[in-house]
Amino acid sequence: MIFDEFSIKTLIRPVPDFPKPGVVFRDITPLFQSPRALRMVADSFIQRYVEAEFSHIGAMDARGFLIGSIIAYELNKPLILFRKQGKLPADVLSESYQTEYGEAFLEVHSDSLCEGDSVLIFDDLIATGGTLIAAANLVRRMRASVFEAAAIIDLPELGGSQKLQDAAIPTFTLTAFALDDR
Repeated sequence: MIFDEFSIKTLIRPVPDFPKPGVVFRDITPLFQSPRALRMVADSFIQRYVEAEFSHIGAMDARGFLIGSIIAYELNKPLILFRKQGKLPADVLSESYQTEYGEAFLEVHSDSLCEGDSVLIFDDLIATGGTLIAAANLVRRMRASVFEAAAIIDLPELGGSQKLQDAAIPTFTLTAFALDDR
């Protein structure tokens, strides 16, 4: 199936003033309600990564789980979960990051990776880059490397993609929105 950015963008619902006034939330649930759109998104990532050399897929809590698990299954790669604090049952590594509301923590099981592993990290979108940078820091603390950070959406005006690139984390997104796009 050929990727059609216009079709994908029309299925990403803008929700004004959520979760707080002045924010336009990019809701990807309509993408998952369209089998054609979901296949288009998944196939685009699969085509990009099918011959790439990395060992694991990491998925960000919670919307990153949706696409990350599909790609891990299709590429036959182990899936590791980066969760919000307190959600994982075994020994964890924790990394703080800043949100628009204050400080938060991202965690991963401490035995998820080994030295030399390479991780492709998925999230639904790149905004400020805080959670993806925290995930990359956790990967590196386990002596593994980040192959790339991938997302469906980039919000470049918020600077996250640039922060990731400045941190030597390659990035890839399928589409981008300006903050005032409706």
